[in-house]
This record gives sequence, C-alpha cells and structure tokens, in this order.
Amino acid sequence: MASMREIKRRRSSVQSTQQITKAMKLISTVKLQKARTRAENSKAYFECMYATVTSMLAKAGNIEHPYLQKSDSKKVGIVVVTSNRGLAGGYNSNIVKLITGSGIEKENIRLYTVGHKGAEALERKGYEIVEDFSDVIEEPSYSDAQAISKRLLTDFAAGEIGEIYVAYTFFKNTVSHIPTLTKLLPVDTAAIAEEEKEGESSVDKLTLMNFEPEEEVAVGLLVPKYMTSILYGAFVEAVASENGARMQAMDSATNNAEEIIEDLALKYNRARQGAITQELTEIIAGAEAL
Repeated sequence: MASMREIKRRRSSVQSTQQITKAMKLISTVKLQKARTRAENSKAYFECMYATVTSMLAKAGNIEHPYLQKSDSKKVGIVVVTSNRGLAGGYNSNIVKLITGSGIEKENIRLYTVGHKGAEALERKGYEIVEDFSDVIEEPSYSDAQAISKRLLTDFAAGEIGEIYVAYTFFKNTVSHIPTLTKLLPVDTAAIAEEEKEGESSVDKLTLMNFEPEEEVAVGLLVPKYMTSILYGAFVEAVASENGARMQAMDSATNNAEEIIEDLALKYNRARQGAITQELTEIIAGAEAL
C-alpha cells in the first residue's frame, strides 16, 4: 500500500487538476451560449442558401462558366474545420476520421485546413496541406470565409481541383455534434433531383429561371456568395460544436477527478487507521514486555 505522504501528494495533485477542468468547463459554457445563439440565428439562412443555390445551379442548363464546368482533374479540395486547441473529447479526431474514411484516395486530396489540430493530425498521416487558415477559427468572420472561398474558386477555375467539399461538425444541440462532409462544387444534380422527387427539398422546384443580368454574369456573382455563405455557416456551426464538446469533456474530467479524490481519501483514512493500529500494537507489546 502507498504511504500516507504519497496518497496525500497525489490527492493534492488531482484536486489542482480538478480546479483547472472546472474552470475550463465554466469558460466553455459561457462561450457555448454565445456560439449557440449565433449558430441558431444563422442556421435557417445558410440551409436555405444551400438548398436554393444548388437547386438553381442543377437546373442552370448549358451555361458556359468556369464555376459550372466539370474539370478533368481528379484532385479534390476539402476545407477541413477543426480547432486550434485540444481537450475537446473526440471533436477533432472525428473530423480526421471523416477525412480518412471518406473513400477518396489520399493522393487525390488537397486540404485547406482551418484549425491546427486537424492540420497536424492529417499532415502526420501524409495528406497534402495546400494552405492553412487556422487563425480564422478563433473568431470566424464573413470576410475570412470570403478569402478562403476566393482561393478555392481560383483553384477550381484553374483546374487544379475538380471538386470542392467542406468537412465540419454540425451543431445539433448541446450534447449532439455530427461530423459532416458536404459537397459544394460541382453541384450533384442527381442527388438534388432525387430529393425533390421524394419531397425532401426545402425549396420549391425552380423549373423556370430568368437571369438578370446575363446567365454567365449572374453565376459569376452568385457562386462566390454561395460558397462564402456556406463556409461561414460551417465555421459558426464548428465553433458552437467545439465549445459544446469541450464543455462535456471538462465536465466528465471534473466528475472523474471527484471520484479519484474520494477513492484517495478512503485509502488515506485506511492507511492512517493502519498506522494508528500499528502504533497501538507496538505500545501494548512494549508494555507487556516490561
């Protein structure tokens, strides 16, 4: 059995750790309230933007525009949204697993990372990091999403990548966060047609469209806004999910520390009682010897 001094030292160490995890839980709770409100307020807009624009682009016909042309490139550009810090349970590892289990060949994936944790993990696994935008995730803004969108569309129009995806964590509620891989370009016309056939689309069928100005000009204005809006929505969802995951992780860590402290207190009391019993035994034995 460990000595009383060792048990006391370990209990003090666990108590210090518990204070840290409790403080981190409180901080994450406060941040979560702000991030959740932001995500919930913007969710309807970004969902409608995605459904509307993808439906329009799917029915855009034979409009000649670099943003709508299917490239011969097998390269797939993926915006990977994780966090800059750990201690958030499986938040970051779930996104990494989403990429590695996507079914897309590693040599064909070009990553545009937002968050140090995801970038470091995927780089260790041999994935190509085109550019790192990790500072964006601290306080994501629409202009940050616009800059990333511009880079993606430039590479797409140049034929460097043939498809664009975003991998982020969808914020369902405080305890449920869903790793999601969404295709942005080119639009999956077959999937959209199937959704509308089954009545799953949130937007009425757009069979007839009039473009003002010309189709090519309208698409050139519409697609960048669509890309920026979806990326910004993904960032907002990811921040809320990160704080929710960290709050849960720190709550579990605090509870586990409490259990360890109680167990160590029990061991300490047993060791103390054993030491007292031994002293009494030695005193009685000494008295009998006299």
